[in-house]
Amino acid sequence: MKYAGEDGVAAYGVMMYVSMIFSAAFLGYTIGVAPVIGFHYGAQNYVELKGLLRKSLVMISVFGVAMVGTAELLAAPISKAFVGYDVGLLKLTISGFRIFALCFAFLGFGIFVSGFFTALNDGLTSALIAFLRTLVFQSAAILILPMIWGFNGVWVSVVVAEFMSLVLGSVFLLLKKNKYRYW
Repeated sequence: MKYAGEDGVAAYGVMMYVSMIFSAAFLGYTIGVAPVIGFHYGAQNYVELKGLLRKSLVMISVFGVAMVGTAELLAAPISKAFVGYDVGLLKLTISGFRIFALCFAFLGFGIFVSGFFTALNDGLTSALIAFLRTLVFQSAAILILPMIWGFNGVWVSVVVAEFMSLVLGSVFLLLKKNKYRYW
């Protein structure tokens, strides 16, 4: 409200709706592959576990980049579907969506790594990643970045939060690799 008023809140809401749709693909993949990860870990089939982790990270990366491209191409039609009734709001939403869309490159990683640790029966690590990703990183970014970049900081905040989730997930994967033998 402070930076763009009601229109800013409406535009942010549109992006959150679209983000839920895009994140559903990553959630679906993570939920689908979790039993396979758990099976190979329980069977101590570490070669398969390593291969599955690597293939999953590649898939998540490819789909993340594809989602950024799709979101960039469809920013105007998607925005118009939600806020086409107001020209000013539509312009604000499209310009914000083009920045916000960059978060899709990182979005799947945090979701997958959290699910990966759940599948390895490491609920504490999984919960820590999920909590920091959804509450701490996003809250901190939305409070700090608009002070630096003005209203564009609102759009960038989600990108930064998802990137921080990627960094955190990478750190946990590296720290726990010997315990679970997946690297």
